[in-house]
Amino acid sequence: MVNFGLKSSSDPKQLESRLKYHPEVFEFYTSEKDFTPEGLERLKNSIEEVKRLATDKIILHHPMMYNGDFLEVIVPEKEKPELYSFLMKSTNALLQLAWDYNIEVLVHGSYGQQTQKFLSMYSGIEVARNYLYNKLDEFQELGQEHIMFENSISPLFYFGNKKEDEFIYNKGYRLAYDTSHALIKLQGNQKLFLESLERLKKHIVHYHLVDTLGKEHDSLVLGKGITNWSKVIPLLNSEASSIYEIDLEDLNNPREQVESHLYVQSLLKK
Repeated sequence: MVNFGLKSSSDPKQLESRLKYHPEVFEFYTSEKDFTPEGLERLKNSIEEVKRLATDKIILHHPMMYNGDFLEVIVPEKEKPELYSFLMKSTNALLQLAWDYNIEVLVHGSYGQQTQKFLSMYSGIEVARNYLYNKLDEFQELGQEHIMFENSISPLFYFGNKKEDEFIYNKGYRLAYDTSHALIKLQGNQKLFLESLERLKKHIVHYHLVDTLGKEHDSLVLGKGITNWSKVIPLLNSEASSIYEIDLEDLNNPREQVESHLYVQSLLKK
């Protein structure tokens, strides 16, 4: 079974536009504005509203950026003290909400757009990689069953390579699997993509279902890209949650997310 999962910010108009569909899973994407006292209060109120009107299955997506920089987990404290401080502050704040409300936090292992910039602050990629996994271990210890880590398209924390998948699997992390990120990282190779889904299945607790042409981060409606969804759906962990993480023409109208769910429903009827 594939959940009907929607995503929005804590903006009241966005929230209202999603809640009228009564989603089974709800994911908040957060930004730096959510970590002021007022922002955190608004986020708390939004969580309570979703719980009251729709579902208890709520995921808080860690902010992507701060002051124009992507929030890479490998950000070094010495070179980027303000960015590092926000990484830790935002992670701890979200985890506190997760423990308080019995919900979950999603942290990106890496992004891709600025990874090389941050890698250049280390003596080599292995040093950065070791630092990344030490930090993820730290976050896992803090969050326990309330935290999960999402795959990237960068040289760090990606899914699709057998050796890397097995290393991540053996770490025992709770995983969030973005289907488009994996397929883009694999340059559209469906065989390797499906093998990765199967390999990591037992540790996947959440999916971002999104289509792609396999070349760049395009966030397409399901059925509009190259993903073979009829083969993907049977490989999904039935105990995991999922949302449709699709680019929207209008942030106050989740039409593309809803279309994606209707597409999945049409496949399941065949």
